[in-house]
Amino acid sequence: MAATRVRDRRGRGLRSPLLPQYVPAFTSRADSFDVIALEAFAEIDTRWHDRLAGLDIAVDDIPRMLPRDPESIQWPDEVTADGAVPLARLIPAGVDVHGQPSRAQIILFRRPLEVRAKRGADLLELVHEVLVQQVATHLGVDEDTIDRGPE
Repeated sequence: MAATRVRDRRGRGLRSPLLPQYVPAFTSRADSFDVIALEAFAEIDTRWHDRLAGLDIAVDDIPRMLPRDPESIQWPDEVTADGAVPLARLIPAGVDVHGQPSRAQIILFRRPLEVRAKRGADLLELVHEVLVQQVATHLGVDEDTIDRGPE
């Protein structure tokens, strides 16, 4: 029996990819969102690169957190939310469960952001706005300062 199987006749697996890699539909929505997130962060990073060296940007599909107070829906400053739905979260630098130092991290929640902005340009603008809020919280400065550039 050969080590590599070209076909999976009875196992019901795919024989080949459904789409060629050069077709735009080949990329997943998650891949497309990652590109948008990088593009939205690029402008902020060019202006604030020195102060953002210890910051990571991550994407999660959905938030796995609940509001502190479901009655009044008050989120801490580290969370950017639209009502009861968090859109992003800042996790400050600290120590992980293994005692190793960890870097600060902004986590963007893909699905809630996509639901609030249907078109690509709207989504890019929303992600940029959320990143500005999160970076401002991380650096302890006003959001307008982040958009204008370093002083």
